[in-house]
Amino acid sequence: MLLKTVCYYKKYFYIRYRLIKIKSNQTIMKKLLVIVAVLAISASSFAQVKFGVKAGTNIASITGDDGEGLDSRTSFVFGGFAKFELSEKFAFQPELLYSMQGAAGSESYEGVNVDVTMKTDYLNIPLMAKYYVTEGFSLQAGPQVGFLLSAKFKMEANGQEEEEDIKDQMKGVDFGLNFGAGYELDFGLGFDVRYNLGLTNVADYDEADGKNGVFQITASYAF
Repeated sequence: MLLKTVCYYKKYFYIRYRLIKIKSNQTIMKKLLVIVAVLAISASSFAQVKFGVKAGTNIASITGDDGEGLDSRTSFVFGGFAKFELSEKFAFQPELLYSMQGAAGSESYEGVNVDVTMKTDYLNIPLMAKYYVTEGFSLQAGPQVGFLLSAKFKMEANGQEEEEDIKDQMKGVDFGLNFGAGYELDFGLGFDVRYNLGLTNVADYDEADGKNGVFQITASYAF
């Protein structure tokens, strides 16, 4: 009877914890969207606005002790943006990106080669400030918040594979800092090279030591 009661309360508090975490993530997202909307409205009142789409390649990794032994995972990123041209030298560019991140690795265990892949998909919102050094060429920097959409851990060995959903073990919100450079052509085509430096641990436990690190190359088109 005691064991049954303990199990009940463990399950009860875990469900409460998950609900509080989900509610907290939703609150953060709502506040962020309000901030982005206010910034966008303020910028649009005295700036020329261009909208566009972008897509490219992520070379993602996990830094810190939790990423030890893991290599980078090459995947994709795509989404849209709005560019507010504040002057000839400055622009503000919020983006909404679906970003496939994580890490991958391989090791031998008792003579068996095991390939592992951690696949984490985020909805990222970078808020980029762009300074144009010369016409078309810009230096970029800005904060980013990401909302975890899915997280899976995959193992492959001897032609067999197993995949586990680990989203419950990961933090739902990820904060980072982006910096990089870009070049835009007159007819709307552009190219960006960017690095996202993760500022928060991605795993949801006290001793976690692993942050996202993503090198990103994208092509864009502004309408």
